[in-house]
Amino acid sequence: MGYETLLLEKQGTIAVITLNRPPNNAVSYTMLQEIDRALDELGSDSGVRVVVITGAGDRSFCAGMDVSDAVNHPDIGDVGRAVWTKVDRFDKPVIAAINGHALGGGCELSLACHFRYMAKSDRARIGCPELNLGIIPGWGGTQRLTRLLGRTKALDLILLSKRLTPEEALACGLVDALYPAEELMSEAMQMAGTLSEKAPLAVRGALRAVQAHLDKGMDEGLKVEGQGSQVCAGSKDAIEGFTAFLEKRPPAFKGE
Repeated sequence: MGYETLLLEKQGTIAVITLNRPPNNAVSYTMLQEIDRALDELGSDSGVRVVVITGAGDRSFCAGMDVSDAVNHPDIGDVGRAVWTKVDRFDKPVIAAINGHALGGGCELSLACHFRYMAKSDRARIGCPELNLGIIPGWGGTQRLTRLLGRTKALDLILLSKRLTPEEALACGLVDALYPAEELMSEAMQMAGTLSEKAPLAVRGALRAVQAHLDKGMDEGLKVEGQGSQVCAGSKDAIEGFTAFLEKRPPAFKGE
């Protein structure tokens, strides 16, 4: 089954989800459902180790919720929050390649990703300006901005409806790196390639342990870390990793 609002491409062990609703890639109810389905597909595909999310065109990564569509779906807030949380808790690394505006729900999507790279552009802005509409960031933005930047900076961005330039976003830690627009995807794919060479079981274990700490605190994080350590210690990948180290060669992990 194909997708109406997304482009899904697999390049070896890397999957690229491209939000494809020109001109601004605004999030419709259908797009939320399709992102949810794409994540299920990629999560169950053992051949995919890393996911990159970007937007079609050079204007917007994602301009947020499609307000005209949202009025027909009163549960869109709950659905959007659930889908972005699925991104946040995904068992494989997710990289946001922010190729233009990332506003409202688009910024919230990028916050749910594990890494955020943004194109250098005088036109691009990123932020959660929902208060201008009389609403709050409702797809996890209040939580993930606070988690990433701390309470004061998060409230500064949310309450003042700030739209940051790429340089401002980098300076405050909202994004991890800036690249010229023409280099953004190649840099994101290079990072994805590096991550895809890591042992899949260990990557999953680390992601789960870190997420457990973020969601439930140190005690739960340590518990999940211990479980992941046991799984990895008994894996063929661990044997391969130690063998490759002793033989002074790169390891070839298979996720077993």
